[in-house]
Amino acid sequence: MKVFVLSGVLIVVFVFVLCGCVSGKECTNIPTQLSSHSFRYELLASKNESWKAEMFQHYHLIHTDDSAWSSLRPRKVLREEEEFNWAMMYRKMKNYDGSNSNFLKEISLHDVRLDSGSLHGRAQQTNLEYLLMLDVDRLVWSFRETADLSTPGLPYGGWEAPDTELRGHFVGHYLSASAQMWASTHNDTLKEKMSAVVSALATCQEKIGTGYLSAFPEELFDRFEAIKPVWAPYYTIHKILAGLLDQYTFAGNFQALKMMTWMVEYFYKRVQNVISKYSIERHWLSLNEETGGMNDVLYRLYSITGDQKHLVMAHLFDKPCFLGLLAVQADSISGFHANTHIPVVIGSQLRYEVTGDPLYKAIGTYFMDIVNSSHSYATGGTSVGEFWSEPKRLASTLEQENEESCTTYNMLKVSRHLFRWTKEVAYADYYERALTNGVLSIQRGRDPGVMIYMLPLGRGDSKARSYHGWGTKFDSFWCCYGTGIESFSKLGDSIYFEEGGKPPGLYIIQYISSSLDWKSGQIVLDQKVDLVVSWDPYLRTTLTFSPNEGAGQSSTINLRIPVWASSSGAKAAINAQDLPVPDPSSFLSLTRNWSPGDKLTLQLPIRLRTEAIKDDRPAYASIQAILYGPYLLAGLTSDDWDIKTGSASSLSDWITPIPAFHNSHLVSLSQESGSSSFVFSNSNQFITMEKFPEAGTDAALQATFRLILKDATSVKVMSPKEAIGKSVMLEPIALPGMVVVQQETNGNLGIANSESSKGSSSFRLVAGLDGKDATVSLESESHKGCYAYSGTNYKSGTSIKLKCLSESDSSDEDYNKATSFILKEGISEYDPISFIAKGMKRNFLLTPLLSLRDESYTVYFNIQD
Repeated sequence: MKVFVLSGVLIVVFVFVLCGCVSGKECTNIPTQLSSHSFRYELLASKNESWKAEMFQHYHLIHTDDSAWSSLRPRKVLREEEEFNWAMMYRKMKNYDGSNSNFLKEISLHDVRLDSGSLHGRAQQTNLEYLLMLDVDRLVWSFRETADLSTPGLPYGGWEAPDTELRGHFVGHYLSASAQMWASTHNDTLKEKMSAVVSALATCQEKIGTGYLSAFPEELFDRFEAIKPVWAPYYTIHKILAGLLDQYTFAGNFQALKMMTWMVEYFYKRVQNVISKYSIERHWLSLNEETGGMNDVLYRLYSITGDQKHLVMAHLFDKPCFLGLLAVQADSISGFHANTHIPVVIGSQLRYEVTGDPLYKAIGTYFMDIVNSSHSYATGGTSVGEFWSEPKRLASTLEQENEESCTTYNMLKVSRHLFRWTKEVAYADYYERALTNGVLSIQRGRDPGVMIYMLPLGRGDSKARSYHGWGTKFDSFWCCYGTGIESFSKLGDSIYFEEGGKPPGLYIIQYISSSLDWKSGQIVLDQKVDLVVSWDPYLRTTLTFSPNEGAGQSSTINLRIPVWASSSGAKAAINAQDLPVPDPSSFLSLTRNWSPGDKLTLQLPIRLRTEAIKDDRPAYASIQAILYGPYLLAGLTSDDWDIKTGSASSLSDWITPIPAFHNSHLVSLSQESGSSSFVFSNSNQFITMEKFPEAGTDAALQATFRLILKDATSVKVMSPKEAIGKSVMLEPIALPGMVVVQQETNGNLGIANSESSKGSSSFRLVAGLDGKDATVSLESESHKGCYAYSGTNYKSGTSIKLKCLSESDSSDEDYNKATSFILKEGISEYDPISFIAKGMKRNFLLTPLLSLRDESYTVYFNIQD
């Protein structure tokens, strides 16, 4: 979303200047010359047909209603003798048979239920909790003000504040998200709340009386049509229209459909007036402002109503200047604002589905190809500072402002359409990658209503330290909050697709624990996916079939074999009878008459792999990401990113999984003083006492250590207390291979490489010298009778020393207290998918990007031989 800052009559447009020296582009519908009336007259009077063809090759206005086509004809441009040709052009296109029955069909969200204990189920629940927090009166406050109705309560802040021109956009998203969430959960409280929002908006619309409905006055559209500065009013209208349509589609709210069609009638007249008063070019010129997915929602409406006006309006919000570039397959999207234009492509995909015009299938296909091949990061996301940079020059763009979350939301829609049309596994693979890394990464754990705008991809960046950082529940409401609440409300919408015919077919393209009531197949299907872990590199899923009573038909199940899977070790079985598994990037298909209790199992080996950044300059060939199946692995680091593989013949030579039992060895060591708690921490390679941190932060990582038992024969799985009396080393969780070291008595404890350390790294973990049950002390093995000592002046930054009682100037009681630490489990822990990568100067803890909250990380490494 581009942000316009208004100050009097001065408008400052903040456009990020991208590395590679491209600036934000805007465009009109046609070559510049055609904006001139004189030039247009000369062109139409000419008998040079090739010249006409060249100038109009990107002119994509295609209407299908005779009267609407004629009334929208650009009268001030075309001469009267051209009217016949105008009408004949329309009739030729109207007779085109656009029917296509080969698309895969969507499975209703009503028929899919996520496993509440799964990663996706927890993300959905977190989002549901946020939707239920939001207050109806506060959501509709500005709508009521615009309609001159009473406004109980207080308005929300951020982009929904009463003085923000984009106000109302989030309410549209809320309508969509709540409808999808209700379909996904059937939560009664949410149904009541979303219905109340629709009713309140209906009252506003009826009070205004013209069909207009928005949180801002109509004056913003006067400015829009006059090509005067205004912040994207149609963007907000799109969100409201889409929200009302989703309330009808998912929740059966006919009032919402009536409201939407009345709104469209109002805007149809406005657009028609602009074209009649000025020209069609004037309308196209106004579309240089961001208009969201107006064409998309209008094509969707037309598919329901069949009203030709709705189709006309959809065509009028296609953006020929951008779609034209894609139609001639020109990779010239650099400099364009990404999220202004991806929705236009989505709308063009709906145009293909509605009209059957193959041009728009080709546009969507080419667009996906160039974004994925030249403008996408390893997350599957795209954009830097909201814009597309130069193609295959992404190494220069890694920073805090990568991957606007809205763009990922919309690119998922693009790939979803393409998969439904083609059944190509590559599009399902992309969907999985972008959903896993680009969507699941934007929530802050289980904290409802806390999401990010951008997903930083620079070295040592953090989700908490981007320009926007984490949003707040009631005072952000950015564009990416709107798409965020939608994304987490429809996590079940692309797991399953169905194919008509006899026998009917089911495509399972995402391995997410869930259940499906497949009505056309007359089967209830339960999909159970085992937890994916690093130490056992397989994805395992079990499908259990429960045919409906009396069902006797056969059906076909198609399971995606993803590109990241290895052929070696892949297994499939039906009721324990082995099945052949095809190569990756294909489908395993099985047709049978399913019986109650049938079990279809699939085991896919997960490959570790590196992936070079999309940059064709040889100097940047070493910049690579590390992936484990669909999971992008982030290295926990604030700066370093250098890896030298040397003579390694495979990734397993320098990347090793962290065993399951290591989590049981993670500890924190703390001391309490009054109401404050301080914890033993790594501070720039020295050990100090710091205030007890919040989990999910760099400070939590710095205060978490792994107990390494010196006796390799000791039992591996144990609780930290079972290590009391044993010889141990302390390894910082985020610095694998480093350990706490002691140089000499009265010297500060530090951190050093375990293999090259000059000091002693061995301690005996003993019961706390203060005699309390929950405490332990760290006795030096090289200096018996000397212990890790914090002192008695508790404050952050206090250095931990090695101190002997005989050398201490403290009383025995103070010494015992200063050398005793409360032993607890680690504040941080290893994700089940965790690895250690050997670095040039240090090793890196690798963990899925989606698992991180405020920690510093890098997703690209400088990997050299």
